[in-house]
Amino acid sequence: MLFKSLLASACTLGVFGAATYKFAPFRVQAALLHSIERKSSIVEQTAMKIELIPALSDNYMYLLIDEDTKEAAIVDPVEPVKVVEAVKKHGVKLKTVLTTHHHWDHAGGNEKMVKLVPGLTVYGGDDRVDALTSKVKHNNTFKVGSLNVKCLFTPCHTTGHICYYVTKDNSSEPPAVFTGDTLFVAGCGKFFEGTAEQMYKALIEILGQLPPETHVFCGHEYTVNNLKFARHVEPDNEVIRKKLAWAKEKCSNGEPTVPSTVADEFRFNPFMRVREKTVQDHAKTNDPIEAMQSIRKEKDNFRVPKN
Repeated sequence: MLFKSLLASACTLGVFGAATYKFAPFRVQAALLHSIERKSSIVEQTAMKIELIPALSDNYMYLLIDEDTKEAAIVDPVEPVKVVEAVKKHGVKLKTVLTTHHHWDHAGGNEKMVKLVPGLTVYGGDDRVDALTSKVKHNNTFKVGSLNVKCLFTPCHTTGHICYYVTKDNSSEPPAVFTGDTLFVAGCGKFFEGTAEQMYKALIEILGQLPPETHVFCGHEYTVNNLKFARHVEPDNEVIRKKLAWAKEKCSNGEPTVPSTVADEFRFNPFMRVREKTVQDHAKTNDPIEAMQSIRKEKDNFRVPKN
């Protein structure tokens, strides 16, 4: 019972961020360290395989594998030793690092990663990205084996944020997009270095234009908290309530709530729904960019309820 309770608390806090953990009572810290085990998972398709690798308190790293060539890329390898273990497990050749943005919990492992696996190409959209070897811009493309990777420039959380959209020629399977801290399941990143206009463009005009079935792989396990805020914005949205119940169950079992899909985000993510009347009514504006600004400010100060 204690185990379940601790897991639920950790999920609610998103899963115990570093700052929260630092100030937790020692016995609670110890219990959490020994009780919470975030599980990895694998999304398998004919063309590509993606392993979700938990990192730090609530981050995700992603090992992207081209099934044709067994070449691989790693997204935001903040814990490089775990990455090397996963690479060995799958028997693949790691050649590429895909960095979404320069923050330490995403790019902070790059220097060690390139020492452990010499010869890696490190992509990123910002000169502040550690160990950067190839700076990319919007719509730049390159290959991971036979997979196509397209860079999507989504500044706001940081001025150099890049999302990576992955497709396979002549494949009927869903593509994937790695969204870092721009788009989360049911949420979006804080506007640290940008504006509501930029986030609107990133979410609605860039990511929102991807095929609806695109799998969304985000940078953090924030889903439970995000859905509680979404419920606050749209209390009558039954899709949000059902998704929240599902996410709580997944999180209590240590399982990821990732991936989502672009289509699903339009159903329960308030930041993707700023053109909807229910969200605009909550924000007291009929302008979607003003609504984006309003609910982001509200989310920044939102006190997450226990249930």
